[in-house]
Amino acid sequence: MDMLHGTKMINLFNINNYTIDTAKFSNLLHDNVVADFEKSFAEYVGAKYACSANSASSLIYLATKSCDSILSIPSCIPPVVPNALEMAQAKYIFNDDVDWVGSAYTLIDNHERTIVDSAQEVTRDQFKNLQNPNAEMIFSFYPTKPVGGCDGGMIVSDNKETIAEYKEKTLNGMSYSENSWERKYNSAGYKMHWNSISAHIASENLKKLDEKYERLDDLRDRYNKEFGYQNDSRHLYRIRVGNNSEFIKEAKEAGVVCGVHYSHCHEKPFYKNLSIHMPYNREYKKSVKESKTTVSIPFHEKLSENEINKVINNVKRLASV
Repeated sequence: MDMLHGTKMINLFNINNYTIDTAKFSNLLHDNVVADFEKSFAEYVGAKYACSANSASSLIYLATKSCDSILSIPSCIPPVVPNALEMAQAKYIFNDDVDWVGSAYTLIDNHERTIVDSAQEVTRDQFKNLQNPNAEMIFSFYPTKPVGGCDGGMIVSDNKETIAEYKEKTLNGMSYSENSWERKYNSAGYKMHWNSISAHIASENLKKLDEKYERLDDLRDRYNKEFGYQNDSRHLYRIRVGNNSEFIKEAKEAGVVCGVHYSHCHEKPFYKNLSIHMPYNREYKKSVKESKTTVSIPFHEKLSENEINKVINNVKRLASV
């Protein structure tokens, strides 16, 4: 079996022998699994309150829907981000920043709000270290992310009212009492709430995140020594090659599956025709170079010693491709 560049398959989660008790998860909406995980995740990143959703892009949509500022986002970014901004009818432009990849970047920063998209990164006290009372931070639980689930997202804040608004919007605009079946419809909302099964998977992975990071730190340090890099990410290990298309092709033939994180969005068919997103005839030289010459190699805690050696040997052999 070819090696994946990330822990993408369900059987690679930390629940290999876990059998889901369907009775336990019979009530996916009102079960405490989601609420318990929101609390534990908020505590881990150093926030007071948290609201989960079916995806991080749903939360980006909600966070930017009423934004009047013109946002600036990297061109080398997952397309789900500009897609969410388009659906939210938010105004934005692409920038040529490529240093953010594998970490976090600021989505909104004005006198009223600061919103950080940290879909690529989860660290202890990460939100607390911002020391910004107006901050909100968005995380992703997509299977390949540091805290993987079947999918899902979380937004955290120290503002109780802000999180209450997100909870209402993600739950069809309604609220309900813990001691009553009665639901109150307070506003127009969306069916974006998270489910207990995904929350349970993410919860199990959060419990083992520090242990996972220890293994990834060791692997990253080993790669750095072998390849001469100073990579500090715990999410991706990216290298520079001559032509990533040729590299990926030849690596796959050797049984090593690599990927690209991320290709530039500004030349994708939909966005290419929207001049507002590319001001002043900007050339995006760094983004274009990044898209053509960087590769994400296998980097996750499930790699065996033999697989690690295979990656190292083939990367060294193909580095000039």
